[in-house]
Amino acid sequence: MPSPKRPSDAPLLLVAIAMVLYAVSGWSAIRSKSATFDEPAHIGAGFSYFKTGEFKINLQHPPLLKEIAALPLLATGTRWPMSEEQWKDVADPPDPSVQWFLGNDILYGNDPDRILFETRLPFLGLSLLLIVVVFLWGRELIGPWPAAIAALLTGLDPTLRAHGVLVTTDTGFALTAVLFAWSLWRFLQHRTVPRLVTAGATLGLALGAKFTGALLVPLAVALLYAAARWIPAGPVRPGRRADPYAMQDKAARVVGILGVSAALFAVAGLVLHALYFLPSDPFIYVRGILRVNADHHPSYLPYMAGGFKPHFWTYYVVAWLLKEPLPIIALVFAGLFALLRRDRSVTDLDRAFLLLPPAAILLFYTFFSHNLGFRYLIPMLPFLYLVAGSGAAWLFTTGGVLRRAIVPLLVVWLALNAWGISPDPLSFFNESACLWTRPASIGLDAGAACGVEWLDDSNVDWGQGLKQLKTWLDANAPGRHIGLAYFGTGRPDAYGIEFERLNTSAIERGLQPGLHAISAHFLARSLGALRARHGDGPGNWIAHTKPVAVVGHAFYIYDIKPAP
Repeated sequence: MPSPKRPSDAPLLLVAIAMVLYAVSGWSAIRSKSATFDEPAHIGAGFSYFKTGEFKINLQHPPLLKEIAALPLLATGTRWPMSEEQWKDVADPPDPSVQWFLGNDILYGNDPDRILFETRLPFLGLSLLLIVVVFLWGRELIGPWPAAIAALLTGLDPTLRAHGVLVTTDTGFALTAVLFAWSLWRFLQHRTVPRLVTAGATLGLALGAKFTGALLVPLAVALLYAAARWIPAGPVRPGRRADPYAMQDKAARVVGILGVSAALFAVAGLVLHALYFLPSDPFIYVRGILRVNADHHPSYLPYMAGGFKPHFWTYYVVAWLLKEPLPIIALVFAGLFALLRRDRSVTDLDRAFLLLPPAAILLFYTFFSHNLGFRYLIPMLPFLYLVAGSGAAWLFTTGGVLRRAIVPLLVVWLALNAWGISPDPLSFFNESACLWTRPASIGLDAGAACGVEWLDDSNVDWGQGLKQLKTWLDANAPGRHIGLAYFGTGRPDAYGIEFERLNTSAIERGLQPGLHAISAHFLARSLGALRARHGDGPGNWIAHTKPVAVVGHAFYIYDIKPAP
C-alpha cells in the first residue's frame, strides 16, 4: 500500500520569506525612525503603571500594549523621572498634555535611541507573530497555499511594515482580533471547554489592546447565534450534553448559546481585570472608554482631497483605495468574487468569519471615529489578506495560463511597491494617487509624491523623520538654522537640529528667506487652505514652488532666496 503523499513545504518557505523580509524592514525602522506622535504617551503611560501601580495616564487606551512596551524598561532599570510627591500632584484625570511630558522625560531623560529600541522590539515580535497566525488560521480555513499568500501580503504591506514596529495600539489590536476570531472559529468547529476558555482569553486580550475591541463583543454574539443555522443538530455524544449546537430544541439552543456567550465574556473579563492589576474600581475600563478622544481638539477639521470638513463619510474607503497597494486591492476583489460565488470548499460559517469582522470594523470607524488616519483600519487588513489569498487561489486554479500568471505578477508588483517606498513605508500611496492629476510623478515609490494632495496626519508624516532630517542637514546644510514645521511630540533639538518653529499660518503667508523643513502633514493642510483661497493662482505659492528635497517622504525642504 503506497504511503500517503507528504504535504508540500513550499507554503512554509513562502511564510518564512515573508517573515524575513518583514524582520529586516522592521529592524531598520526601529533603528532609523524617531518617535512618532503617540509613542511617547504610550511609553510613559505603560511605565507609570508598573512604577506606581496606578492607572492615571493615557486611560483612553487600555493597558495591554503599553505594558508590553514597558516591560523591557523595567528589565534594564530605566530611570523613572517622577518622585512620589510629583506623582501625587498629578490630577486624576490629568491634563492630556501630561502623558506626552512624561513620555518625553522618559525618552530624552535617558538615551532616546535605547528607549525606542527596547520598547519597539516587542512590537516587531508581535507583528511577526501576526504573519504566523494569519498563515495558521488560513491553512485551516482556505488551505496552505492561499494562507501562504495571505501571510506574504501581511509581510509586504507598507502600512503594516510602517506601524507594526511602533509603540501604538493598531497592529497589536489586529493581532489579538485575529487570534480571537481564530479561537472562536476553532471552538465552533469542535466545541470543548478548553477551546471556549481560549476564545474568552483571546477576547480579553483584544479588549485590553484597544477599546475598539468592544466591537468584538456584539460581533461574537452574532457569530455564535448565526452558527446555529449552519451547525446541524445531532445526537448528543458522551461528554457533550452541554453543547447547545447539538440540541434539537430551538429554544434550548438559544438558551445554551446564551450560556456559552456568558462563559466567553466571563473569561474575557477576568483577563481584562488582570491587565488592570486587579483594581478595586470595577468600572475602570468603562471610565477609559468615556475618555476616548479626550485629547483630540474639538475644532480640528479633518483633511481629504484638498478640503476640510468635520467628518468625511467616505474617508476610510478612500484611504483604503489610496493607501493599500493596488495588487492587494485587486486580489481582495478577486477573493470577494470567489467567496460570494458560494463555492462548496468554503462554508457559510467560514465566509462569516472572513467577511463580517472587516465589514464591522470599517462601518464602526466610518460612523464613530475621527478621520485621523488609515492606520485605524489596520485591524481589518489581516482578514482582507485571507480574502485576497482566496482570490489568488481562485485565479490560479480556475483559469488558463494567462489567469495563472496574474498572481505572480501581482506579487512582484507588490514587492516592488514595498522596495520602492523603503525605508519610509508610512508615507506610501499607491499609483492611483497620482494617476489622474500628475501621472508623471508616479515612481518606484508608487504615488507617494501625490499623497499630500489627498490626506494628512499619520497617512503622510507622524513625526518619524527627525533622524533622517538631521542626516540630510549635516550632508547638505551643515550649521544652518532652519524654519521647522514639525508634526510630532518629540524634541528636534535632541537630535542636534537648530530650528525656529513654524506653524500653518506662517506657511500659508509665504516662507521668509532661508532654509525651511515642512512636515508633509502641514504641507497638505496648507496646500488645501491655499487652494481654497487662491486656487492654483499666484497666491498659492506651494503649487508654484518646487522643494529642493523631500527627506524621508516626511519633510519638504524649501530654500527661499532673498528677493533681488
